[in-house]
Amino acid sequence: MTTSQDIKVAVDAVVFGYTSKEGLSVLLIKRDIQPFKNGWALPGGLVGNQESLEDAVQRELKEETGISINYLEQLYSFGKPGRDPRNRVISITYYGLVKPDVFEIHADTDAAEVAWFNIKKIPPLAFDHQSIIIAAHDRLKSKILYQPVGFELLEERFPFSELEKLYMAVLDRDIDRRNFKKKIVKFGFLEETTEKQVLEGAGRPGNLFRFNQEKYFQLQKQGINFEI
Repeated sequence: MTTSQDIKVAVDAVVFGYTSKEGLSVLLIKRDIQPFKNGWALPGGLVGNQESLEDAVQRELKEETGISINYLEQLYSFGKPGRDPRNRVISITYYGLVKPDVFEIHADTDAAEVAWFNIKKIPPLAFDHQSIIIAAHDRLKSKILYQPVGFELLEERFPFSELEKLYMAVLDRDIDRRNFKKKIVKFGFLEETTEKQVLEGAGRPGNLFRFNQEKYFQLQKQGINFEI
């Protein structure tokens, strides 16, 4: 049986940002070309003939948003017929988690604008990008429960309340704070320092904590079962 095939391959990136003030956000571009011109979408585009998927997604991010990310994890392949009105396109998607204030974003190539949007205030999106964001958020919510992926988003020394806020922002729900702290502390890679939290108002400042990455990797080699 002869199979007719005329398929293009694209990459799209779901870049999650987190700050204590703004919570969890997603980096979006406003398209400057058809289809969906002036509509918001994920950064991404077609893979070149001589490009790897990883090189393509990094290039698209740099061209459309101005940022470079050291680590993006492959999420899923989206290939439903009709997802792109121009051609049959399969998108290999990636996701990552960064500090937005580390980057200076700027739109270029086929992007008219680039901006961060709170995860709860995402505008209508082009293509099937809403579904891609939902899938990426679900993956992130799952991963943060078994791997401490969020510590690099905090300051080197931070109050424990900031770690709680990070988890609640990613999970989009409240947590049992007492039980959460007990579970995190028992692993041994979170160290309490003698430095005190600086408070703007009244109240007793608590000690700051730091994440010992070396200790975590050591425990990981020994077979640590990190689960929140």
